[in-house]
Amino acid sequence: MAERKDIEFTAEGAVTLRGWLFTPDGPGPHPAITMAHGYAGVKEHGLERFARAFAEDGFVVLVHDHRAFGASDGTPRQDVDPWQQIADWRRAVSFLESRPEVDPGRIGLWGTSYAGGHALVLGATDRRLRCVVAQVPTISGYEQGLRRIPPEAVEGLETAFAEDERAQFGGEAPRRQAIVSDDPAVPAAYRAKEAIDFYLQPLPTGAWENTVTVRSSRSARMYEPGAWITRVSPTPLMMVVAAEDTITLTDLELAAYERALEPKQLVLIPGGHFDPYVSEFDMASTAALSWFRDHLS
Repeated sequence: MAERKDIEFTAEGAVTLRGWLFTPDGPGPHPAITMAHGYAGVKEHGLERFARAFAEDGFVVLVHDHRAFGASDGTPRQDVDPWQQIADWRRAVSFLESRPEVDPGRIGLWGTSYAGGHALVLGATDRRLRCVVAQVPTISGYEQGLRRIPPEAVEGLETAFAEDERAQFGGEAPRRQAIVSDDPAVPAAYRAKEAIDFYLQPLPTGAWENTVTVRSSRSARMYEPGAWITRVSPTPLMMVVAAEDTITLTDLELAAYERALEPKQLVLIPGGHFDPYVSEFDMASTAALSWFRDHLS
């Protein structure tokens, strides 16, 4: 069985990021995979299953918590800045390159959901990566917002953004909202039952909290990682897409895949956005593992 150990490394601004490093049996150096979670998720949200599957096949695997989430440092807490997360992820790649058990010429990247969007940006802009897997990736924050937020709720959301901005100008900390809630009276990023079930799954005490900054939603609505997809080539790209994804939206993902250049591969799996972590884990993990074998082994 692969060994898991806690690690940390320094990102921009001397912020310490923390995570897990999985090391396979046998002498190195080994090919490696760097992984991270999606919007306001932490590594305990189902990523160890993927990491162990990859590590037991001979890959060193790094899974880190994004800045201001989980075990990683960073303030304000629970704040999602996609471009900062991308910059931090580059440092994760550098950390892997520095490890004696890793072959620095054979590093791949796996990102899911919001971080699946990051995978597209990093695949397009960091040629150290030998291949990329983007699982149920965010393609367009703007288009997602149009479909997931009822028209009658947009004015209230924009008011919340404006009030938060004014409060920060006045010296207040960024305001918060829930990540998931089924109570219409509670401002929340997600209300779908599948999202609530996923985020609220049993986790170790203190690993995660159900809050995120309001300004994270503004950043999400401005984030357009699908614009980078034509630039991923010549880095090999696999997209794992759920056939009934109402979170990052199946049709947007399929249209983006069509714009991507070769080499590329599409894996269409049954179910919704969160099924790759649960009911369709075997299909999603096996497909990604095959891609990493082809391009890193």
